[in-house]
Amino acid sequence: MELRHIRYLLAVADHGTFTRAAESLHISQPTLSQQVRQLEKSLGATLIDRSGRTARLTDAGEAYAHHARLALRDLDAGRRAVHDVGDLTRGHLRIAITPTFTAYLVGPLIDRFHTAHPNLTLTVRETTQDIIEADLALDRLDLGIAFAGGHAPGIVGRVLYTEPLSLVANSGHPLIDETSRLPLPRIVEHPLVLLTGDFATRRQLDDHFAAHDVEPRIVVEVSSVSAVIEAVRSSRLITVLPDAITRNHPELVRIPSTPPMPTRDVTLLRRDADYQSSASRAFTSILLDGVAEHLRQ
Repeated sequence: MELRHIRYLLAVADHGTFTRAAESLHISQPTLSQQVRQLEKSLGATLIDRSGRTARLTDAGEAYAHHARLALRDLDAGRRAVHDVGDLTRGHLRIAITPTFTAYLVGPLIDRFHTAHPNLTLTVRETTQDIIEADLALDRLDLGIAFAGGHAPGIVGRVLYTEPLSLVANSGHPLIDETSRLPLPRIVEHPLVLLTGDFATRRQLDDHFAAHDVEPRIVVEVSSVSAVIEAVRSSRLITVLPDAITRNHPELVRIPSTPPMPTRDVTLLRRDADYQSSASRAFTSILLDGVAEHLRQ
């Protein structure tokens, strides 16, 4: 058995046919079929069900593919460790964040990281917390920035700071003229724009409203914080945003409520007991410095 046999099997599993898998691997279909049969012979089990129009993993194939993916993940981590250079003259870092942080945290971090380490490259993705944790577990990411809570198995978090949330409207909204804290039920009689239910922020808000027996009038759902900001800026809709965002947008005004909106712990996520590259450690250091400055503002 050789490493290529494992990669070939997983390609067939991922693409569903030997033809498409062979094209992705840039080898001929007969060669791929022969290599997979060699793997099956060495294991003494049929791994691919070839009886239908598509190629599917058998029960034995599913069991083997699970461990094969884990093995390839660890081998890739080992390869990166070998090529990791302590003086940071080269390297690449893969990061994902939840949408909240794009609006106020990521830009300064990227600038600081590139200024301090111009030879390192960086990929930053914006996605949901569930996807961040899944991709960390599969070694598709090095670090994630999301929220504290019940993380997926094998994922550990380091709390960075506590982020308060507030109800927000544009400066022309009639609620802005109120001089005292408003009861939450009265505020949410007004139409709201919120993130979709895919996002951890929305799930936290749903739990908060339910805990206080409040049914908000959610009339618009969007999949980005920038869309939320634009909707509130140009309409009579209200929303819930981190206080850090409203500080950067003077046209948005916080509406004090009773009870107040919840807070959440912003957290740096990574795989437990995983090798941390020099690039990852350098980014973490810059992130911690940036958080300290953010908290002083």
